[in-house]
Amino acid sequence: MFFPYIVCSLRLFPTAQQNKEEKEFKCPIEQGNGNFADPVTCRRFYQCVDGFPYLNRCPSGLYFDDIQKYCTFKAEAKCGPLAATPAATTESPIDLAKKCNPAECELPYCYCNKDGTLIPKGLDPEETPQIILLTFDGAVNLNNYEHYRKVFNGKRKNPNGCDIKGTFFISHEYSNYQQIQTLANDGHEIAVETISLQMGLQDKGYEEWVGEMIGMRSILKHFSNVSANEINGMRAPFLKPGRNTQYKVIEDFGFIYDSSVSVPPSPIPVWPYTLDYKIPHECKSGTCPTKSFPGIWEVPLNAHFVESYEGGHCPYMDQCVLHNHDAEDVFAWLQEDFERYYYQNKAPYMMPFHTNWFQIKELERGLHKFLDWTQTLPDVWFVTITQALTWITDPKTNKQLGGYEPWNCKSKSTQTPKPCNISNKCALAFKEPTSNISDTRYMETCFDCPAVYPWLGDSHGSGIPGRDNYIDQSEGGGASAGRDQGDEEEQK
Repeated sequence: MFFPYIVCSLRLFPTAQQNKEEKEFKCPIEQGNGNFADPVTCRRFYQCVDGFPYLNRCPSGLYFDDIQKYCTFKAEAKCGPLAATPAATTESPIDLAKKCNPAECELPYCYCNKDGTLIPKGLDPEETPQIILLTFDGAVNLNNYEHYRKVFNGKRKNPNGCDIKGTFFISHEYSNYQQIQTLANDGHEIAVETISLQMGLQDKGYEEWVGEMIGMRSILKHFSNVSANEINGMRAPFLKPGRNTQYKVIEDFGFIYDSSVSVPPSPIPVWPYTLDYKIPHECKSGTCPTKSFPGIWEVPLNAHFVESYEGGHCPYMDQCVLHNHDAEDVFAWLQEDFERYYYQNKAPYMMPFHTNWFQIKELERGLHKFLDWTQTLPDVWFVTITQALTWITDPKTNKQLGGYEPWNCKSKSTQTPKPCNISNKCALAFKEPTSNISDTRYMETCFDCPAVYPWLGDSHGSGIPGRDNYIDQSEGGGASAGRDQGDEEEQK
């Protein structure tokens, strides 16, 4: 069983031997910045930044996986160097998205610019609110729930007096659906990140993407009471977008946005954009969409880094090498990274986390120091991704935000119902389709326990394999017409 356990590595102090090894190792310029296997041992890897190799060592007992590009357990690690296999090009040139044409791309339906760094509607940076997007990937359960509650402690407020909010990209396995319902009821956004978190999904077909993403949306509806109408976004596992296939699913099933595309280190961060045109930056993963998907928003993950490149650069906060820093150092690092946005183009500052960040006390303490510091800034807003996109489609200046309805906390008409006080604790039979081994999975929900553990093809846990039949919402009235019916995409 693979767990998405991203482990930070320990930066070594340079020695004569290390300098010799670094001189011998050549960064593969054609592959850009990134992590690369040490040819000598699987216990180390090189982080290449602008062509220069920084030698890193995995924590004790872990080994570098040259496929996933992080340190993991020996039994799971695929030692390198492994030859990179370029993705096959399946689109004919006539299908490729064109470069941005601002004259034909106007808000609220379309947004693009040459390099992606311009503020919507040409607002002056001083008039523009600094949006911070706190996002959390994976299962919600006892390993992380209380840590998340400390972030959203009811004391941190936006300038309008409302509690700060975040966005949770939920994966199914080991999730506690009572806790997810509580988060949704508190006004946080719930989005999807697949049922199984399977590796290699970027190379799978349309049906696999439908099963993972629409199945996850169905599970959230059935066991957390989160309406399909309120699940607007998705994120691909391991930030590996599914090329055009994933975005066809987004289009067909009425999602509003994706947030899977990572941006290489850039001195000026990129704003969200629609996929009417070609993406305005390098595709770091190599699996970004190449066709046009009009009106679908991409909320990219800009790389996090500081000027000295101490800690490296990373799309996820917990992938940067900061675990050997104390809380003050972590705070200073986050502050410098944030100021690249705040003092330039005010692009949304996304802070994507896995549970790993909160398992290291100094990282968590440093984050809390940073969050408290931002509360002293008069124009910083912590909102959900959907709230941020609502602002982008019709930008307002800082002076206009006091009574801005989409960021107001008084209206709760579309909020998920309040969860139960005591949940059902379900011990459920589980057998992966690719395995003959039966197991038990535990799941908590305010609803009745299903017959078996919900999984791909059986999102309600009925015990009937392959019972799910998802209907393309673009048929018979369009995506928006289908979404108004709630959980209509699954037919019994």
